[in-house]
Amino acid sequence: MKLQATKGYKIIKEWMQSRQMTPFEFQEETWEAIAKNKSGIVNAPTGCGKTFSVFLGLLIHYINQYPDSYQHRKNIGLQLLWISPLRALAKDIGNSMQQMLNEAGIPWKVGIRNGDTSTSERLKQKKQIPEILITTPESLHLLLAQKGYPQLFSTLQLVAVDEWHELFGSKRGVQVELALSRIKGLLRDIQKDCSIWGISATIGNLDEAAEVLLVAHVADKNSSQFIRAKLDKKIKVSSIIPDDLTKYPWAGHVGLSLIHHVISIIESSESTLIFINTRGMSERWYQEILNHAPSLAGQIALHHGSIDPELRNWVEDALHQHKLKAVVCTASLDLGVDFRPVDTVIQVGSPKGISRFLQRAGRSGHQPNATSHIYFLPTHALELMESVALQEAIKENLAEHKDPLVLCADVLLQYLQTLAISEGFEPEQIIKEIQSTYCYQHITPEEWHHLLSFLVHGGKALQEYDDYQKVIIENGIYRIKSRKLAMRHRMNIGTIVSEQMLKVKFQNGGYIGMIEEWFISKLEPGDSFIIAGQKVALVQIKEMMVYVKKSNAAKSIVPSWLGGRMSLSANLGEKLRQTFQSVLHDPLNYPEFKHLAELMELQKNRSHIPGDQELLIEQHQSKEGYHLLVYPFEGRQLHEALSALLAYRIGKFKNISFSIAMNDYGFELLSDQPIPVDATNVKALFSDEHLFEDIQKSVNATEMAKRKFRDIAVIGGLIFQVLPGQQKKAKHLQASAGLLFNVFSEYDPENPLLRQAFQEVFEQQMEERRLRAALKRIRESQIIITHPERFTPMSFPIIADGLNRNNLSTEKLAERIKRMQEQLLGR
Repeated sequence: MKLQATKGYKIIKEWMQSRQMTPFEFQEETWEAIAKNKSGIVNAPTGCGKTFSVFLGLLIHYINQYPDSYQHRKNIGLQLLWISPLRALAKDIGNSMQQMLNEAGIPWKVGIRNGDTSTSERLKQKKQIPEILITTPESLHLLLAQKGYPQLFSTLQLVAVDEWHELFGSKRGVQVELALSRIKGLLRDIQKDCSIWGISATIGNLDEAAEVLLVAHVADKNSSQFIRAKLDKKIKVSSIIPDDLTKYPWAGHVGLSLIHHVISIIESSESTLIFINTRGMSERWYQEILNHAPSLAGQIALHHGSIDPELRNWVEDALHQHKLKAVVCTASLDLGVDFRPVDTVIQVGSPKGISRFLQRAGRSGHQPNATSHIYFLPTHALELMESVALQEAIKENLAEHKDPLVLCADVLLQYLQTLAISEGFEPEQIIKEIQSTYCYQHITPEEWHHLLSFLVHGGKALQEYDDYQKVIIENGIYRIKSRKLAMRHRMNIGTIVSEQMLKVKFQNGGYIGMIEEWFISKLEPGDSFIIAGQKVALVQIKEMMVYVKKSNAAKSIVPSWLGGRMSLSANLGEKLRQTFQSVLHDPLNYPEFKHLAELMELQKNRSHIPGDQELLIEQHQSKEGYHLLVYPFEGRQLHEALSALLAYRIGKFKNISFSIAMNDYGFELLSDQPIPVDATNVKALFSDEHLFEDIQKSVNATEMAKRKFRDIAVIGGLIFQVLPGQQKKAKHLQASAGLLFNVFSEYDPENPLLRQAFQEVFEQQMEERRLRAALKRIRESQIIITHPERFTPMSFPIIADGLNRNNLSTEKLAERIKRMQEQLLGR
């Protein structure tokens, strides 16, 4: 029987029609695949009904299984496990699902299980698991840490991994791989199976992302299906052009001066999301908008990851109910549920990546057939070039690639301990499941036995310490019997390791949010700072709690959170180089180019505008010293490695020291003596010969690996961030990890966690693969060296960024830059 003739299809189709919806072709294709018990991945633009393609597909299948009793069968066990990367998504998804179930007369319950779920709700779920459970990777592993978890998953029909493009290529994605391998293994033991479905927006290597999620299915084309929506999602990009386009832009200079444009957009729209890249700047923008438009008080809110969950939930609800006109937010609102659109989106500053820009644009017109409208507000003039690059990338359907992770020893160690505190595991059985994942398919017997030895004996280096002999073997089953160890482990499950966060609370009131320990430790009682859009004064810090009171201080510190600076993606960097090429040879019909014409003419006259197959190097002398400026357009993170590499290699020619500054477009080496770079040696500086050794010598890779090892040691369960009744301070955490790092280096140099630390430094922090590709591109390009008498427009943002080396205040920095602008323009 064709699916369209079944009872399930007809009921769901009628429900959709009652809501003025018609199923898309890709949704019906997904329903057909689910009806045939296939697994797969659904790829569609943001806001086009990916959620309903999988959720409704399962309901159709269920109604067709029980056509006469589907309205009466309840408390039938877990049917759908929905894994989502963000807790913020769970409530909306759950409400949408429950409403649909109620309207269709299906007596299923939808439950949410994540870090925000109350203890009473968890106890209810333990007594009677809902038919649909929405959870996160971390909370899913907490379920695996429960006694009796096999029974929980025994009735499962389908697992949906929402926003797989966000989880893929991360350790949270590896957690999903391992959990799926266990669930599949449990069901196989009772001669059952369940479907696995990924839901994903577009990324550059989606085929590979599908392979990672469905590694057990891709070999059999009959058991899996890749479904792409054939929909043309329209995106309109409008750049906000500065009124006074300075010839010498610098980072952050333009942004807040355009706030009147932002207020005008807010007032003319019913609802607006204003995306800021960092939490600190989102606090500042929120305050500035209220300062310039007090009438918006009560109609505008702030949303980021360090705000108390209750406040975040209130903001999300108020936005959906049209009680707010605008929300200033960070990546915390990147992802969203279908059919909950806002009118307008504003991106402040570079989004740093094409996919991120598309994701944010899709929050406007977040529904089928609607046009997404996003405004791009530059924080310095040259970011207008990025606006053009992004618009060209959208036309060409470009998206970033993400590399899958392999052999993450820390995540595997944590997973094995999770199983050991619940039902235990047999190594011969569990290794087969682990090897069925993409991440661990090539794990060797030696690596496996090293990990098992580490769990039981503490490995070579720690075998004398009882605390590291966690697992005992009973009749071939590996178990953790200590209740103390089990409690510690449950409290630390997860792969997100951040700086120590302290809760912020009013002396006589509720919680406000979270602040990082390193920031608050610098303040004295009475000091005023801003959090969650409120001015507060520090009263005291007691037992990991920051107590504050309201403040009326004229000046307040805006907190900054570590790790807030994102780096330009490789795809956007390439598109940006092509955009500069267009300025030279084939000007595109964009208003941004017209406004940049004078700036680009000045760059051309002073130095050169680099083409796509060129690398520009500028050498200049000022009263600060000798400047070498290089423009690879590869992003701040790669420039950090590239600048250190060049500094080291130049140092082999001449005994010379540098200070270094960088942005996403290029970097500066500044010295007190002439820098020996010219046409005779410049190609050799960008060679990839001896790259591994030179990187190690140029950046102190051992120290970087030691910092990485802290996170690895926390994930692997060697040290704990959270202990019952207490939390470990960040400096003590680092000291503990540093001691273990030194012990392993001396006594167990082949330790898999130690090797992983170095591997992560080179592959992730130094981006070795991308660095090699950049060096190859540069060697094959024409390298142009110029000697401008004055700084150029392209150099100015980097020079300005470098002034922060002198720890100037914001006001003094602005004055200094203004004087430099006047001198350089001959005023």
